[in-house]
Amino acid sequence: MLKVVEINNLTVEYPDVKALDDVSLVVNQGDFLGIIGPNGAGKSTLFASMLGLNTRYNGTIKFFDKDIKKSKNYLKQLGYVPQKPIFEKNFPVTVTDVVRMGLRKESDENKIDEILQQLWIHELRERRIGELSGGQQQRVFIAKALVNNPKILILDEPVTGIDQQSIDLFFSILKELNSKQKITIIWSSHDLDAVNKLANHVACINRTLFFHGESEKFFSNDELVKQYSEASMQEHMHHH
Repeated sequence: MLKVVEINNLTVEYPDVKALDDVSLVVNQGDFLGIIGPNGAGKSTLFASMLGLNTRYNGTIKFFDKDIKKSKNYLKQLGYVPQKPIFEKNFPVTVTDVVRMGLRKESDENKIDEILQQLWIHELRERRIGELSGGQQQRVFIAKALVNNPKILILDEPVTGIDQQSIDLFFSILKELNSKQKITIIWSSHDLDAVNKLANHVACINRTLFFHGESEKFFSNDELVKQYSEASMQEHMHHH
């Protein structure tokens, strides 16, 4: 199997807390990895480190066998969809404008059309982004992430605050991207059912790595799921 991501002994410390403690994991080409963990477990810190936004960590992060501190080239192969993209509601940009922002080369204009059709938002192309529903907006941001044919798609809790119908459509799109286009997907979620259905691998993070392996092994082991749920509940109580 071709390793596309390799994280070794990743530790991130802030003045008052250790956000991640000695996390190591490997993602192979074509994997669909679901990352689960309670709020405050370090998932966003993990993503920030992987995306080169947080460089103050110990350990190594490699994409395509190269240390990301030595080369930023890997970023061209990544698409990223944040939790809640921030934009001014009345900002006068259309769906096409937003997707175009993701393009690296002007010559790929026709790629925009293609990706809008693939995500069922072609008829919205001239609409302002602020007029769309949450689910439609999220598909626009996925289109922006996909317009460069990335090898890896990273999604940080992408369905927060979106209606169920949009979520179902969104998940079927992800499944297709992974199975048909062979895009490696790394996706953090609170929805254990969705992770169980979609992901072939799972990583449970609660500052340390609690489990990393095949989804089936995790979800078919009641003891593991129970331990994970209890740890999450404690973390939840701790935060309130």
